[in-house]
Amino acid sequence: MYDEQTDSVLSDGAADTTPVDRDGVEDFELSHGRRLVLLWSVLLVAACGLAYEIIAGAVSTYLLGDGVLQFSLTIGIFLSAMGLGSFISRFVRTRLLRTFFVMEILIGVIGGSIPAVLLWVYASGGPYLPVLILMLGAVGILAGMEIPILLRTLRHFESLRMNASSVLGLDYAGALIGSLAVPILLIPVLGTIGSGCLFGLLNLVVALVGVWVFPEAFRGSRRVAIAIILLLMIPMAGGVVFSGAIAKSIESGLYQDPVVYAKNTPFQRIVVTRWRGDMRLFLNGSLQFASRDEYRYHEGLVHPAMAVTPRRTRVLMLGGGDGMGLREVLKYDDVESVTLVDLDPGVTSMAASHPDFVRINKNALNDPRATVINTDALEYLKQRHSPWDVIIMDLPDPSNSTLSRLYAQSSFRLVTRHLAADGVLVTQGTSPFFARDAFWCIADTVGSVHAGGQGGPRLKVRPYRVVVPSFGVWGFTMATGRDIDVTELNVTVPTRHVTTELLPSLFAWPADEGRPEGPACINRLNDAVLARVYRRGWSRYGE
Repeated sequence: MYDEQTDSVLSDGAADTTPVDRDGVEDFELSHGRRLVLLWSVLLVAACGLAYEIIAGAVSTYLLGDGVLQFSLTIGIFLSAMGLGSFISRFVRTRLLRTFFVMEILIGVIGGSIPAVLLWVYASGGPYLPVLILMLGAVGILAGMEIPILLRTLRHFESLRMNASSVLGLDYAGALIGSLAVPILLIPVLGTIGSGCLFGLLNLVVALVGVWVFPEAFRGSRRVAIAIILLLMIPMAGGVVFSGAIAKSIESGLYQDPVVYAKNTPFQRIVVTRWRGDMRLFLNGSLQFASRDEYRYHEGLVHPAMAVTPRRTRVLMLGGGDGMGLREVLKYDDVESVTLVDLDPGVTSMAASHPDFVRINKNALNDPRATVINTDALEYLKQRHSPWDVIIMDLPDPSNSTLSRLYAQSSFRLVTRHLAADGVLVTQGTSPFFARDAFWCIADTVGSVHAGGQGGPRLKVRPYRVVVPSFGVWGFTMATGRDIDVTELNVTVPTRHVTTELLPSLFAWPADEGRPEGPACINRLNDAVLARVYRRGWSRYGE
């Protein structure tokens, strides 16, 4: 309930002894129109503040991976800085409205520049984390000062209860708008750089309108303030219009080869590079394949399983939206249908239409036998009951707890429920050389699952490896409900690397890549041990 004590706390006590400050904002009339300008400003600046936080987290995820860690870090920095800003606001005692609009200028310039600066610092090998903390912290401090200063501005004109409820309500509404607009609407279209510049432009618009509507706040410096704001709006507008070119220019420092295609989707950043005859696909900065040797990986993924199964009429591929693995499956004439489930339509549409991809994947995604479905692989399986003869899992490495769930015991149990009685499952399993413990954790987890449900026998697991020059040694795990004699396997379609003669050797393990001693490692949803051992393994090699 509003009383004089509450009023004193929210105004820092200073305004109690100075009801009218001739140098401050109290020396003007607050008409209905002016009040609406201030309240709409709250809505916009709240959206901008949360947007900068989300954009910074998206950039860090794109560059460093592990979205949970990166967003936790950005949220922690931003909220801590907001708390500090709220505390600092109590020391601002005069020219409150002018201070508010000056802060909008600073937030717009700093916040709008965050994605471009972070990308540039990372590409140039600079101190990424200190720059992130400095820029996000500065925006957080200024954002934390906004609402207390605005509340103290409004308190002299009408009931504090009405002002506080209006301001805080719009603040939360603006945060909701920012949280929805950035990942759903803006990043897929403008990218992180364009989105940052757009919100920077919004902060500058708030400042410009404020200077125009409240000339008393700036007095003799009004024209100078307007000129500065208009000047700062030029690069921000340019960042929105030319965001793609700017990102491509900065990203050229992240990759060895020239960037020929780049696109943001709601799920990831897609980048394609090319140097002479070699084309490479990167998703969130991680290499997915190099065209000069991708056939080694995809032949290793597909043909051992296709050689094991007695029937391959219906095939399910989880992941592999680039169509390279699908190309290998479609080499078999007895394959009647292939269902490819990939989360990101941005990848599958590119692979189905981009001339370079269509040439390499042999137009596989447009084959009449192929059906492409864009959804989460596990959610898709929960809604289906039909069995498949071969299930191929070409999913991302378990580099964080979110991706680790794809390789959890319950996930493999769900997958095998859709496997025909004599069918075969194969999954990629990262590098057994660089991440040895992680590879065998996946193999152990697959082996802990029962064929045909909980009442059946445990799956028979046969891990194997292929050498891919762009990646090094890469591992796969194949599983069926019966024993496999690898010496009897035959490759009956044209291949460039995996042949009938080579197949048995893929299942032979050198001592430094074989299963480590100790108990089996089982990856579960409630304990993402796989993500931990994966990061530990790759960190030894500076990845």
